[in-house]
Amino acid sequence: MRLTWRKAGLALGAGLGLWLASSGTAFAQEGPSTSELAVAMDTFFLLIAAALVFFMQAGFAMLTAGLTRSKNTTNILFKNMMDFVMCSLAFWAVGYGLAYGTSAAGFIGTDTFFLGDVREEGSVPALASWFFQVVFAGTAATIVAGAMAERTRFTAYLIYSFIISLFIYPVVVHWIWSGSGWLNTYSGSTEGNWGFTDFAGSTVVHSVGGWASLIGAMILGPRLGKYGPDGKPRSIPGHNMALAMLGTFILWLGWFGFNPGSQLAISSQGNADAVALVAVTTNLAAAAGALGALLTAWFRYGKPDLGQAMNGVLGGLVAITAGCAYVNPLSAIIIGVIAGPLVVFGAELLDRVKIDDPVGAVPVHLICGIWGTLAVGLFASIPGNTGTTGLFFGGGATLLIAQLVGVLAVGVWTAGLAAVMFYVLKATVGLRVSKEEEEAGLDIGEHGSVAYPDLAGAVRATGAAD
Repeated sequence: MRLTWRKAGLALGAGLGLWLASSGTAFAQEGPSTSELAVAMDTFFLLIAAALVFFMQAGFAMLTAGLTRSKNTTNILFKNMMDFVMCSLAFWAVGYGLAYGTSAAGFIGTDTFFLGDVREEGSVPALASWFFQVVFAGTAATIVAGAMAERTRFTAYLIYSFIISLFIYPVVVHWIWSGSGWLNTYSGSTEGNWGFTDFAGSTVVHSVGGWASLIGAMILGPRLGKYGPDGKPRSIPGHNMALAMLGTFILWLGWFGFNPGSQLAISSQGNADAVALVAVTTNLAAAAGALGALLTAWFRYGKPDLGQAMNGVLGGLVAITAGCAYVNPLSAIIIGVIAGPLVVFGAELLDRVKIDDPVGAVPVHLICGIWGTLAVGLFASIPGNTGTTGLFFGGGATLLIAQLVGVLAVGVWTAGLAAVMFYVLKATVGLRVSKEEEEAGLDIGEHGSVAYPDLAGAVRATGAAD
């Protein structure tokens, strides 16, 4: 009897197996198609890249806090958080629509406000694209925190962050990245537009932030005691180089989302090859920038300077951002190694004209942003959206002229609007804190708290100055 039941069970199991095999997927759902897997992979890639770019906010916060005085640390950290808060809301409400909405004569977007009626952009969900774009907007907004550090009113900074994310930056994006802007349509042809090329934002992001930083620092004026009666600059060292170095490494890491992520896809062999190239050129330019700045500062000042080397890393990263997908590794090294000295000499130039930039934001983001954008017109040698090759690879001057036009147009737009904005802020809510608040520190004057309460107590007890 036991053997009979066993035979019956085996027969039943065999019959069930044959039925399942013959009935296809009666008890199983069909798996995703190849195209669906590609969309999922590209979306995941874009969101991870966006997360890395978002983490750059922490890098900017650490770098700026470390290179400024301890009495302003809470204020610095607060501003670096709030500029992304203000940016997220402004870019959701209006900025994204101005950047990527239906074009009005190639100048500005006219719909998709509040993320209404968002259109799919390629194969990736439009909301994933929005998230990737908003972290770029946040980067442009946060650059100014360093150049205007230690003397800017908190309220004015909030308003600035909102306006640049709401209007100034999105219009530049529309000109260059929207697919229908007057500087570059990304159509595979430069007919009807200038053919300006900026792969990941040397101009779109970094020069916009750099121009605003320059104008803001000029209108704001230098920190108390920065320049002596003879006009010579005085050193005002930051309080924590460990924080500054941590910020540099975080920014370096974040750039591997910033530049490779700008390929926007990775699911095909061609996209994977492009992402790999961008990662390599990005890293090589950063290393070359550090070496270029280190050697320049060492020869000029007699000692290797850590701060200059860190800014050399960032200068190399900013410079390669425009052409990272279009240049070969050797060209990336050349672009980076030239960016290093530009950082050092740029800082000296600002001091000569008495523009106080505590962290070197203008040399890094503006000067190296301009250099990197023009370098595309010199070194582009790999087919892509450039539509042509650079001057050094037999492409003639066409691309270089287009790059120059884009640099000038974005400079006039950003500097002009930034000047109006900062002068209005100065005349209304006020742009600079009082002399007493600046001397005591913005932590106390603006927020009524300090980042280092134990240190603050020791200073009060001894009467020492920060």
